[in-house]
Amino acid sequence: MGADDYDNLSELGQRQSLRLGQTFAAKGLQFEAVLTGSLKRHAQTWAGIQRGMADGDNSAQTLTPSIWPGLNEYDSDAVIAAVHPAPHAKPITPEAYRAHFRLLREGLLQWASGSVVPAGMPSYSEFVKGICAALDHVRSQHSGNVLLVSSGGPISTAVAQILGASPEAFIELNMRLRNTAVSEFAFNPKRHALLTFNTLPHLDAPQFADWISYA
Repeated sequence: MGADDYDNLSELGQRQSLRLGQTFAAKGLQFEAVLTGSLKRHAQTWAGIQRGMADGDNSAQTLTPSIWPGLNEYDSDAVIAAVHPAPHAKPITPEAYRAHFRLLREGLLQWASGSVVPAGMPSYSEFVKGICAALDHVRSQHSGNVLLVSSGGPISTAVAQILGASPEAFIELNMRLRNTAVSEFAFNPKRHALLTFNTLPHLDAPQFADWISYA
């Protein structure tokens, strides 16, 4: 979960990441490799996960992540500006939030259809290529568990690509994602398959109910 500065985890986001690492450790889960986007929030999320894993297991491995800019999030402000160039204030009321997400959906749909390319962003086809390149790398270079630390847009795009789903499905998946949610893929040298989507194994106890937040 972000602070006022999008590319900086809030205190809640840090707790979510730490708790996720503790849950991985409790399950005895280890990773062969870690891939992250190049955003600061990705590095902070991985740092929290790694601290949590070390808290739960003194023998926890220390991994240096591979940085993949193709796992970076899209710029939601640029997406909205592509279809609504007028000044757009930060939403603070329920009505403003609904208007914000209507514009975001419209901008994402036009971006995914190739009708617009938001300022400073790649085309949607190039965005997809960056995400698929990370998945291809995992398939070609690894056989064990690999952790990808990314954001809602790339995660929902990866799921939509694996399922052969439409751009509209990518948008709907994106709108449902929760912060620090886990999606699991099985893979072999030829393909990926979706196992789980948007799960919160680390926050499923009653005491963590108020830790759940949306991307």
